[in-house]
This record gives sequence, C-alpha cells and structure tokens, in this order.
Amino acid sequence: MPRRTNSPGSGQIRRPQRHKDVLRSRGGHRANGFRCAGCRLDVSLDAAGTSHRNHCPNCLVSLHVDRKVPGDRASDCRGRMEALCMSVRSDGEWTIIHQCQSCGELSANRIAGDDNALALVRLALRPLKNIGIAHRALLTL
Repeated sequence: MPRRTNSPGSGQIRRPQRHKDVLRSRGGHRANGFRCAGCRLDVSLDAAGTSHRNHCPNCLVSLHVDRKVPGDRASDCRGRMEALCMSVRSDGEWTIIHQCQSCGELSANRIAGDDNALALVRLALRPLKNIGIAHRALLTL
C-alpha cells in the first residue's frame, strides 16, 4: 500500500503527537534509568558496586555527562563515550577508560557488578590485540 503524503494542497492536516509520560531531567535521562546510546538497551540506574551508573552494562558505552565529580551531571558536551581500555587501581579495583567521541576527553569509570563479563574481558585484552590503542591512551594522559 502506498504511503500517504500530506501535501500542502491535499486538505489533510496532521494530528499532534501524543504526550509522552516519561519523566526526564537535564540531558534527556529518565528519572529511573536511561536508554543506551550504543545498543539502545533500557538501563536502570541501580547498579551493584557503584552509586552513580554512568555506562551501559551490556556494551559499556557511556555519555559525557559528568564534569569532575562522578554524578555531578555538569558537563555541557553530552557526547558519546566509547570504552577505550581497562585500568586497575592500586587497591585492585577495575576501571573502564572512556574517551568522548565529541571532545576527546578521557575519564575513568568504576565497573559495576552487573557489567557484561565477556565485554569486560574483551576490553581488557584489546591492548594485546592492537598496540596502537594502548600507545594512544598513554600519550593523551
């Protein structure tokens, strides 16, 4: 069946969009979760091991929303942050190093208890596969 078009002379008017009852705050995040910019998964803000969920547990993609303090949501960039590599703190805690695709800023984010284990292992092994990634990350620090 052909698609209907609303041409100016057809006499048809478009109906207004229905109101969406999703509560949103600054940055487009939902009140109790967010939709991943990478895999489009609906992610809950409740995460084991962290008080500020800032990345998708499935694909590890994040958004550039925090400026200096985790959870401050003060960044104006709002760019997509790809997981670049892993780092281990002196206390043995793993962190994901994200790089913003818009402004290039690096940030370290704690892993959460429900993060995809396979995605974490692939990320940890990435520098062994491609030496350029580790070299680029070290040069920007």
